[in-house]
Amino acid sequence: MAIEIVPLAKSDIPGAVDCVQKAFADDPYFQWVFNDPAQFNIQRNAASLAAHFEYGLSCNCPISVAKVSHVLNDQKATRDVQLLPGTIVGVGWWYSPQPASTPQTWSVWAQECLLSIRQFLNNVRFLGRGGLNIDRYWIWKQVQHDAHEALWKDQRGYYFCNMVGVSSQARGMGVGKRLMESVIERADQEGIPCYLESSKGYPNVTIYEKMGFRLVKEIECADKGDVCKLYCMIRDAKTKS
Repeated sequence: MAIEIVPLAKSDIPGAVDCVQKAFADDPYFQWVFNDPAQFNIQRNAASLAAHFEYGLSCNCPISVAKVSHVLNDQKATRDVQLLPGTIVGVGWWYSPQPASTPQTWSVWAQECLLSIRQFLNNVRFLGRGGLNIDRYWIWKQVQHDAHEALWKDQRGYYFCNMVGVSSQARGMGVGKRLMESVIERADQEGIPCYLESSKGYPNVTIYEKMGFRLVKEIECADKGDVCKLYCMIRDAKTKS
């Protein structure tokens, strides 16, 4: 199975949503914030993800997808379900660095307002948030905000890895690394550090360490004794000698 890494296009959003839902189904953060499986609405979740991808595209976020270009007759391909060319098997979403001294632009503010409107309409359409525990969501947002305030020391900002997800059919093929490297190389050229958070300590921390990240803090989102731990990691820009 041959895979290419390309920028996300609007026509890719449905495939990207499907990939993310499958890749993060067992993610500790996802299970913590959607803690009642009986209330989870996969269609509502898909609509929310699609709205966020629309926002990311409009804000020119570095978002890439891994697409099957063609299927090779190799061991991996014969072992898995054959995937059609164009199938999205990985998603990498980053936020570009925002210097501490630079105020939010009007265009980003407008896109945030539009995202809020889309989510409100989704709430009306699906009669709620589809099982999202809103209290836990805001606990996470506050914990994340506090972590950024404490850890982000570079005034130029950070390339922030919002998510990297790979479907089961493409795991073990280096897809996640390629999705990371597409932005890491740019960060190195610009001399800008990278930042990420993972809710999986093993094996993710070790994987990211091999890519140059270092663990700088472990934070906890806690609600009524139920805890989700996040591992905060930073990668300093590497200069070529």
